[in-house]
Amino acid sequence: MAVRPIVTYPHPVLRKKAQPVTDFGPELQQLIDDMFETMRAAAGVGLAAPQVNVPLRVIVVEYAQDEHARPERYAVVNPRIVYVSPETEMGTEGCLSIPGVFGDVLRPRSVVVRGQDRFGKPLNLRLHGWLARIFQHEIDHLNGILFIDKAVRVWRESQQPAPQEAVERV
Repeated sequence: MAVRPIVTYPHPVLRKKAQPVTDFGPELQQLIDDMFETMRAAAGVGLAAPQVNVPLRVIVVEYAQDEHARPERYAVVNPRIVYVSPETEMGTEGCLSIPGVFGDVLRPRSVVVRGQDRFGKPLNLRLHGWLARIFQHEIDHLNGILFIDKAVRVWRESQQPAPQEAVERV
């Protein structure tokens, strides 16, 4: 495994729609392993392949619902949101590709995501709360959308500190 450089805004790959994955061979397996390593090294909870300059539809997520829980770990290939709840909630987000910037983003509270696991087997995930938010943020990356595009308010870390427990850098 290797830590890959994370591209930062305004790198053009962050604004392009990522391509579907069709080959589940060793290169994809290495990419996924490297993405987990890169995300952990950057203290993130989610990472999309375009953030490491690979324009493929791959995301990784590792998130614990609370400090005592074991983190749930996901690698999802070709993910797509097939259901969003009518209930929404505001949350403060950050992004490894836009360091030091935060924003309040309104997102559906729950989603259903379909895709494939790292070996190509179908996945169907029902996600709620922060985990749903992380998946939405990462899937947005695959479509060239950044959280600053959806934020109702954006600020730099130095301008207005946000409560630490409410901020996730995805």
